[in-house]
Amino acid sequence: MKYKDYYQTLGVARDASTEDIKKAYRKLARKYHPDVSKDPQGEAKFKEVAEAYEALKDDERRAAYDQLGRHQANQDFSPPPDWAQRFGDGASFGDNIDLSDLFAGLRGQRRGRGNGAGYAMAGEDFEVAAAISLEDAYQGALLDLNLSMPERDAHGRLRHVPRTFQVRVPKGATDGQRLRLAGKGGKGTNGGADGDLYLNITLKPHPLYRVSGHDLYIDLPVTPWEAGLGATVKVPTLGGAVSLKLPAGTASGQKLRLGKRGLPQPRGGEGDLYAVVTIVMPPVLSDSEQALLKQWAGSSTFDPRAHF
Repeated sequence: MKYKDYYQTLGVARDASTEDIKKAYRKLARKYHPDVSKDPQGEAKFKEVAEAYEALKDDERRAAYDQLGRHQANQDFSPPPDWAQRFGDGASFGDNIDLSDLFAGLRGQRRGRGNGAGYAMAGEDFEVAAAISLEDAYQGALLDLNLSMPERDAHGRLRHVPRTFQVRVPKGATDGQRLRLAGKGGKGTNGGADGDLYLNITLKPHPLYRVSGHDLYIDLPVTPWEAGLGATVKVPTLGGAVSLKLPAGTASGQKLRLGKRGLPQPRGGEGDLYAVVTIVMPPVLSDSEQALLKQWAGSSTFDPRAHF
């Protein structure tokens, strides 16, 4: 079979902690998720990252992988002679299977113990990334997941079967949040409990808003006269447009808070929306506008660079 360097795929050292491996996976899963990534190879890279994480997130499975030794990526290799007996419950693995299939059959993926066929073993846990829109995070959403999951048939042969789930994402779901679907992972054997499916939430980029926890930020363009004289302007929010009063003398870069206009919070309440003021000049000045600006410049003593 071909060797895959799972540590290299995740960009971590071979002695990296489990937490570092998890952080690396979540970062790369968000980067290469097909709904988010602009990389033409993003989907393939996303699958490689998920495969590497499945092999390294569990201590026993990781130990089994380390026992395969170090090889060049895509180099042909065979597991050590006693590897299947030590880590694969005595199963026989052919040379034509993929490394990911080999690891899908390890007992390290299961929470049960024992080598005998009569032992109950819990099914493996799976993790998948799901990218949702900010609007779905604001109001909640029902997602349809179509997954291909490894299972063993009655003869113990590994195969991938399609499985479909409906998942309700709660209001206020945030980037990096982890949702657990109990019993939706791999099938248990000999009466063992089914594993769990974990959904790692990522938020798709939004054309208007930036997200910080449950708070939102929006750039608010205003005219020089609105900033200087004060004005009431309309600001879009996820719940509909609202009026915001600009005080006279508003500066560019100033943050104006709209309370409870951010994302809902799990235990009640809402985050805030911050409008970041940007003063925008007309792209083309009329003759009268130029005359007004010249009159203003001639009568004003204000020097924004006086501190230089």
